[in-house]
Amino acid sequence: MTAIQIGHLLRAGISGFVAGCSVSQLEAPATTNMALGALVRAPLDKDYSVYGLIYDIHIDDDGLVRQLVTAGNVSAEVMRDNRERRIVPVEMSVLAVGYEQGGKIYHLLPPRPPLSLDVIYLCSDAELAKFTDAGKFGYFRHILRAKEIPIGEVLAAHILDVKRKTKNEKWVAAATQELITLLRDDYPTLMSVLGALGDTSA
Repeated sequence: MTAIQIGHLLRAGISGFVAGCSVSQLEAPATTNMALGALVRAPLDKDYSVYGLIYDIHIDDDGLVRQLVTAGNVSAEVMRDNRERRIVPVEMSVLAVGYEQGGKIYHLLPPRPPLSLDVIYLCSDAELAKFTDAGKFGYFRHILRAKEIPIGEVLAAHILDVKRKTKNEKWVAAATQELITLLRDDYPTLMSVLGALGDTSA
């Protein structure tokens, strides 16, 4: 499967990064899986890539949008023109969850972040399976300590994404059990995670 480019890096740190894309990229059929909990990859060179999970997608306003909103009836043509030619990008906030170096995947924070304008790719089903099968859920700790993100929703979305794309029911069961173990002393977060997971299986 050909790698799907979903944007370029705007800013980054060791623990995460923000990528930007146009509205038309967000709405393209090839990027329909670019959503909360999706695994993305930022290749820095031929044998080093940083992996992350999307935990937020937002669109900032600008002066023109404010004017259009207050103008009342906005025609479909004006709306389409604003979306297709909009200068302000859609921003995707990504939590770093691991990296690959020399063909081996590590569920550790990357030794160095990607750089501005680096290309960000949506991971293929095979890449998702390869990442989740590496190690023993070590990357869950990065998600659980990121208190500024909706932990339960991100984990539920990610686990559902893995279930849909890899059909690996054993991994889903093991992941759920691992979360119960990790959160045994944090009842509120555990209930949030299990509640979100319950909603995905309904």
